[in-house]
Formats: sequence, structure tokens, C-alpha cells
Amino acid sequence: MPTCRLCRSVYPQEHFISGNGPRYLVCARCGVEHGYCTAEEAPQLYDDATVRARLALIGGRYAPILWLIMGWVLWTLFFSSLPLWGKASLVILIIATLAVPVMHLLGGPKFQAQLRRLTPK
Repeated sequence: MPTCRLCRSVYPQEHFISGNGPRYLVCARCGVEHGYCTAEEAPQLYDDATVRARLALIGGRYAPILWLIMGWVLWTLFFSSLPLWGKASLVILIIATLAVPVMHLLGGPKFQAQLRRLTPK
């Protein structure tokens, strides 16, 4: 994948503006920021609302997995030695460990549809 010569980020080819000279190998974001093109000429550019919506969507998709990892770490460090709370939290963690991957897989098509809706044409 090509690298933007201004910000040094790696993007697929469709995220670059077309042209020769100063516009060559410039991503859409840098092209708009440096005045090489207008926002209308870069349809692949995400506006700030779209960036926030995509980030919230991706965060909501992967947050349960991170919470599960944090739960296991906390249980290992603190709760495993407690008699009542250790067993109760272990049962909850086991149930969550079985449920989160299933929910992640079943929510895949909905996530892809929402992400496609938030992707510029």
C-alpha cells in the first residue's frame, strides 16, 4: 500500500487524490489541509462527524472483548483469593467468556452494515 508523502500514513490507493506533481501520493486529508484540492474533490474524505460515528461504532464493537480481558486480569490479581467474591466473579467471567464471542459473531453483519452506511461513496 502506498504511503502519503506529507503525513507518512499508509492507506489503500482509493484514499489518495489523483494527479501529478504536488498532488502525487497525497492522501485526501492532507490534500484538503494543504490546499491541493477541495473537500468536494475528495469524496473519500471523512468529515469530523463521520469520523466520530465510525470510532463510536468500532469502540462499541470491541469494548466487550476489552472488558472481558480486564475482568480476567482483575480476577487473577485481586478476586481469585477471596472465597465468596472470587467464586461469584469467576462464574460471571466464565459466562461472559462464553457469551461475548457468540454475540461478537452474531453482531458481525449488523456492524458491517452500519460501517458501510458510514463509509463515503
